Amino acid sequence: MTQGWIGTGKVRAREDGDAVEIVIDGLTTQAKYYKPLVYEFMRKEWQSRPAWGDHVVEILMEHVGDPPWMDLDNLAKALLDSIKGYLFHDDSQVARLLVERFEGERERIIIRSYPRQSKGG
Repeated sequence: MTQGWIGTGKVRAREDGDAVEIVIDGLTTQAKYYKPLVYEFMRKEWQSRPAWGDHVVEILMEHVGDPPWMDLDNLAKALLDSIKGYLFHDDSQVARLLVERFEGERERIIIRSYPRQSKGG
C-alpha cells in the first residue's frame, strides 16, 4: 500500500509497500550538501524504525541538459550516510546498490530502499 508523501520542503518521502522512496528536489555539484539535508529530514520527520537484514538501495539522479559535474560514488556515500539509522541500521546491510544518472524532465534525486528478498522466497 502506498502512503502519502511526508515533507513539504526540498525533501519528501513515502512508504510504498516494503520500499521507502525519498525525493530531493534540485541538484548541486556538492555531494556533501545532501548529507545534512536528508539527515535532518529523516531525524525530524521520519517515523519508521530501521530494519535488519539485507537491503537494496537505488539512487537515481535526474538532470536537465548536461549532467552536474559530480562523482556518483561521493553522492551515494553522502546519501547512504544520511539514511543509515533510519531505513537500515548500518551500511553493511546494503547488499545491492544502484547509482545512476539520466536526463529527464526535472532536476532531482530519487532514493528507493527496500529489503532484499531471499533467493528461496
